[in-house]
Amino acid sequence: MDKKLKDKLNYLEVFQICDSTFPIGTFNHSFGMENYLRTNVIKKAPEFRIWLENYYRSQFKYGEGLLVKLCYEAIDNGDFDKLVDYDDQITKSTLAIETRNGTKLIAHQMILLIQKLYGDDVPHLNEYQQAIDDGKAYGNPAIAFSIFAHYKKLPLMDAFLMYGYSVASTLVLNAVRAVPLGQKEGQVILNDLIKLIGKLYKHVEKLDDSFLGANAPGLEIAQINHEIQQSRLFMS
Repeated sequence: MDKKLKDKLNYLEVFQICDSTFPIGTFNHSFGMENYLRTNVIKKAPEFRIWLENYYRSQFKYGEGLLVKLCYEAIDNGDFDKLVDYDDQITKSTLAIETRNGTKLIAHQMILLIQKLYGDDVPHLNEYQQAIDDGKAYGNPAIAFSIFAHYKKLPLMDAFLMYGYSVASTLVLNAVRAVPLGQKEGQVILNDLIKLIGKLYKHVEKLDDSFLGANAPGLEIAQINHEIQQSRLFMS
């Protein structure tokens, strides 16, 4: 196969994993947004935009966004143990039980589907699944995604941007039905967030693992409070 065509197909295959319709359960999780809805902090599009941007500037930047960068470096260095260490660090730094469990469920579904599509062709992914099965790792979708994107030879920047877009598009779709937002409003917010993801990459590429898991207290408190919220659309 022509190399240029193969590279483009690799992008499409990674994008499939990123698509908001990829059935890994992300539509079941708001990661604290729903608690802001209950308390009327989020009322309409402007407040949701503020929440989403703050989520990306804190939890995504120092969490899954940074994980993509760190995982790429670990794989480049042939250090699989680092992936397990990062899994442990990011899981234990997530205070809300629902958020921890939701992240594990999404990772589990992502790994299963990638293995269904590609079998045993993604070696580090099989190792990661085995580590989870052996109780040495918990499971995180950013780690699973990074392993797959690296296997497909996507550059780090492309993988970061693609994963960042994937999370954002899902959260916007969840807000469309929960806030509710109009479809057009949601797309305007998503388009603006794309620019923010690009700016965040420039910051994240300079960070090391000492920043992994740094969180904003307000977001964490909302995620914890969601655990006792009686009326809900989302699992977290």
